[in-house]
Amino acid sequence: MTDTPAGNRGARRGSGGITLDDVARLAGVSAITVSRALNTPERVSPDTREKVRLAVEHTGYVPNLLAGGLASNRSRLVAALVPTIAGPVFLETIEALTDALARRGYQLMLGQSGYGESREDALIDAIVGRRPDGIVLTGIMRSEGGRRRLLASGIPVVETWDLTPTPVDMLVGFSHEQVGEVAARFLMDKGYRRPAVVTGDDHRAIQRRTGFERAFAERGIHGVPVFTVPAPTTLGSGREALRALRLAHPELDVLACSSDVLAHGAIVEAHAEGLSVPRDIAVMGFGDLAFARDAHPAITTVRIDGTGIGRQAAAFIADRAEGRAFGQKVVDIGFSLVERASA
Repeated sequence: MTDTPAGNRGARRGSGGITLDDVARLAGVSAITVSRALNTPERVSPDTREKVRLAVEHTGYVPNLLAGGLASNRSRLVAALVPTIAGPVFLETIEALTDALARRGYQLMLGQSGYGESREDALIDAIVGRRPDGIVLTGIMRSEGGRRRLLASGIPVVETWDLTPTPVDMLVGFSHEQVGEVAARFLMDKGYRRPAVVTGDDHRAIQRRTGFERAFAERGIHGVPVFTVPAPTTLGSGREALRALRLAHPELDVLACSSDVLAHGAIVEAHAEGLSVPRDIAVMGFGDLAFARDAHPAITTVRIDGTGIGRQAAAFIADRAEGRAFGQKVVDIGFSLVERASA
């Protein structure tokens, strides 16, 4: 039988893929040396690492991460769940999480959970069964069943973009009710007394609405009109909300929106109706998305450090997976109000 050259990508035994032995033959070293060069490069000489690198490049060999994970009990994969990949407010966190994990040698798998608990529970079951090195959730795990499964799995878990006194494991986020309260006090201090709220129907947006209404009620302003739209929110929803609210409440002087996208839609509609923002009606958003400062007028909003959330979540996961000790398990990253021209 003629031995097939290691660089030949033709038919091979079994699956037909290039094997570790092929790389070893081409590099002129043992298979275990190739494994060390790929997994613990500090244990082999620079000359050997270079031989293995060239052999890998020539053959196109891709290490079997599953086999390596079984041997080391680590998958080098982290799963993250976001409500929607269409929601730009989470992109900064996902980008920072991806980059920070990559620097520690981990890859990110992204799942879209939607805004309902049942879908999130199904994704949790699928993810836990694949034993990632960590799970990052957008928001708090509110399902008791999902919480039990996460606790039983022993997998490091980071809840993000929210706060709770009873996290599953680790948490990095901020208080949405406090966001609503701070936004309301800012608007009242600016002299606005006839507010309305446009909010998505997701849990975190509703928390912000609750804080907003409570702050106004503390100053004797009750019965704030509310227009609720499906999440994820859209520019069209913002336009529709402003039309409906002004029709029912023409006295409104400020509109607080649960997203910058809704705020932008409200501003577009105000212009279409010949209104001046903020002279005729002021508008405030949430998220400080990239377009907010370039809108006309620039949108007053609340800034969340999405990059900080992603980096801290990555550090939590990697440190726990690598057995490193760390201090606090809950980080309140806070938020900042960004005053611009719309309110």
